[in-house]
Amino acid sequence: MIFLYGVLTNLIYPLLFILILIRIFLKKEDPKRYKEKILISHFNIKRNYTQKLIWFHAASIGELKSVVPIIKKLNSYDNKREFLITTTTLSSSKIAEIEFKNIKNIQHRFFPFDVGFLIDNFLRMWKPNYIFLVDSEIWPNLIFKSKKFKIPIAIINARMTLRSFKRWIRFPNTASKIFSSFKLCLSSNKETKKFLEELDVKNVHYCGNIKFINDINENEIGNLNENTLINNTFWIAASTHPGEEQLCLKTHVFLKHKFKNFLTIIAPRHIERSKKIGELCEKYKLNSQILNSDELIKPNKEVIILNSFGVLQNYFKYAKSVFIGKSTIKKLEDVGGQSPLEAAKLRCKVYHGYYINNFKDIYEILETNNISFKVKDHEELGKYLEKDLNPAQKKNDKISNAIKDLSDKTLTNTLENINNFLLDENK
Repeated sequence: MIFLYGVLTNLIYPLLFILILIRIFLKKEDPKRYKEKILISHFNIKRNYTQKLIWFHAASIGELKSVVPIIKKLNSYDNKREFLITTTTLSSSKIAEIEFKNIKNIQHRFFPFDVGFLIDNFLRMWKPNYIFLVDSEIWPNLIFKSKKFKIPIAIINARMTLRSFKRWIRFPNTASKIFSSFKLCLSSNKETKKFLEELDVKNVHYCGNIKFINDINENEIGNLNENTLINNTFWIAASTHPGEEQLCLKTHVFLKHKFKNFLTIIAPRHIERSKKIGELCEKYKLNSQILNSDELIKPNKEVIILNSFGVLQNYFKYAKSVFIGKSTIKKLEDVGGQSPLEAAKLRCKVYHGYYINNFKDIYEILETNNISFKVKDHEELGKYLEKDLNPAQKKNDKISNAIKDLSDKTLTNTLENINNFLLDENK
């Protein structure tokens, strides 16, 4: 099975160039840096080999944001280390630029495709001393090549669903070889810990979900449109996918006559859809504006469509209520949900649909703390928002306190295990 995977990834390598070109056309790849994923000559190595290099691989925005406070904390303990952060998506690369722009010993690169010779050369050239994979990033070639180079590899915030577990146990030998390679496994929930232990993984710990770690300082958040946000009644629909903007616009129509100066702010998961959302607003006869990061909201607008990366917290700070998308689309049921944590950390009530399988454990914790709520349609969402947006209602500090307690405990436990791992492997 593992041998077959290695052969197949080598065979499809030429086809990956076609895939990259399609993704560039769809504006899902960096038109200059995409070569980091596929060409050895563009790995862009910048390395002080006298220092230890710790490599964290996080697939996309959510995974990256979850390890940012961990990396910054590790760096504060010992600034003689170097850190390499790899991600796969264009949006996450933008976040990495923002988060680490003033830290010289932390670099971001795109993760190369998991093709044997690419990974082999990536490890030879970068020479990481430790590797941490985040969440569900199981890449066989990387895992076995790290073993070949005797580089200790760990997985943090590991997440395995029952469906994934059932797939793995069909191939017990393969599963054993892959998961036994990890020197440390930190699971994101108790269910995953149980599954990993049944796969005979050693050194498994549950420290809490690292996505609860709060690295947001409200005092450092500003917004060019602060006055507009303070002086208007508004709510936010974040990470929306095709089909969900109709729900948002119907909700706006339901509420527009109940509040003076009422705004709906939509932040699509993929900003290249902004123009289509604007056209949809026209069908609902709503006056919209596609808002870039350096622009002011114009007077008399009803729907604002955010058209830039990494700005959501600048709006969550001023919001009372947020709807999180990718949660109402039946065909995405198995992979439904986007992270609600940034909104929750900024004391927003969170609303979502019924399809949240991707973040089920997180939503369960938020629901237990009365932070998030399921809605079945625009009318139910509208009724919740009508109560929240009443001028007498203030942002709820109880939300902040609940998140802080979870954050502190999770960060302490996670860092303790990571530091023990680094010390043990360094002996």
